[in-house]
Amino acid sequence: MTRVVVTGLGVKSPAGNTVRDAFATVLAGKSLASVIPALAEEGAPVSIGCPLVPFEPLDYFTGRELRTLDRTCQIGLAAAADAVSDAGGLPAEGCGVYVGTGGGGFAALESLIVGHALGREKVPVHAVPTLMSSSTAARIAIRYGYRGPCLTFNTACASGATAIGEALRAIRSGVVGSAVAGGLDALLSPLAMYAFARVGALSERTDSPAEACRPFDGDRDGFVMGEGAAFLVLERADLARARGARVYGEVSGYAANCDANHIVAPLRDGSVAAECMRAALLDAGLDPGDVGHVNAHGTSTPHNDSAEAVALHACFGGRTPPVTSTKGVTGHLVGGAGALEAIIALLSAREGLVPPTANFTGGPEADLVDLVHGEPRPVGAAPVLSNSFGFGGSNACLVLTPS
Repeated sequence: MTRVVVTGLGVKSPAGNTVRDAFATVLAGKSLASVIPALAEEGAPVSIGCPLVPFEPLDYFTGRELRTLDRTCQIGLAAAADAVSDAGGLPAEGCGVYVGTGGGGFAALESLIVGHALGREKVPVHAVPTLMSSSTAARIAIRYGYRGPCLTFNTACASGATAIGEALRAIRSGVVGSAVAGGLDALLSPLAMYAFARVGALSERTDSPAEACRPFDGDRDGFVMGEGAAFLVLERADLARARGARVYGEVSGYAANCDANHIVAPLRDGSVAAECMRAALLDAGLDPGDVGHVNAHGTSTPHNDSAEAVALHACFGGRTPPVTSTKGVTGHLVGGAGALEAIIALLSAREGLVPPTANFTGGPEADLVDLVHGEPRPVGAAPVLSNSFGFGGSNACLVLTPS
């Protein structure tokens, strides 16, 4: 089977705007959630979140470009640019772009509708490209001249992982030789927060935001919204070797399926999620015992964490490898989550350190999975499984192998 390696990484996240900073922050295991004054002032029902660490857009764009880019596009393009730079650049020929997003230009649309309704602003000439969910992928392709497939995936919270997995398949099948793949979302807006609160997805611990996101904990009550973007450069191994590229590791397995059960609730017995994990391992040519650790979806919602714990228990025959959830620190980046977690998972495997899950104090899930908490856990170098499960029952699992 064609080997696909990772040669570039880029992030714009609550944990940091460089890969090194983000990984160090996640290893520290402390939640980044805080009260967001703008949400409180707008009367959002939940005003806590994990905002992006500020960065300087003018480091990436001209002033003229910035006037046509919404926040989602800015952070996505910046993270992708970092990944391409980290890879040492990519030949344009035979390169594709694969982007995952759950919300696309949702926040920009909200701002535009509110401003137009109140008569505060005219509809700008660049409104349509700003609102297109495919805009980030298109702008990455335009910036670098990548004329391969330029695709956008929306599988809700699994979008980033789906984009990486589909890029893997495209390289293996010979459609492209390389790809820029990842995910992004920026949904810390009043309407988005109201919508997620209405379905009971968000934590209501507004009086103690740093304790609100607690994956797998018995006292969890919902996730904390985050924002950010993460991208990986994937290349066919022989092409990367020929140009002397530095290699972080491989994307060695991928699978996707659907619970086909409920639009916002996971299948309680975790059976389909477990099938997805097994299929990803089979795709990588691995047995469950070969996995060094798992970066779980671990949202901190009651139903998701319970179903995932059952699924992990089943997949690994009742004895799981160490399990962690990055979202306890960063919050839930929705479309960006699976991509950021794939990067953290790969770096964890390379460094031999599994990050702790923030705010875990105990609960029944601890009887089903070997949850890492308190401090990082040393492990040997081994493949890692990264899970992403989205509304609508979309499941995507990646296997990453350190170099």
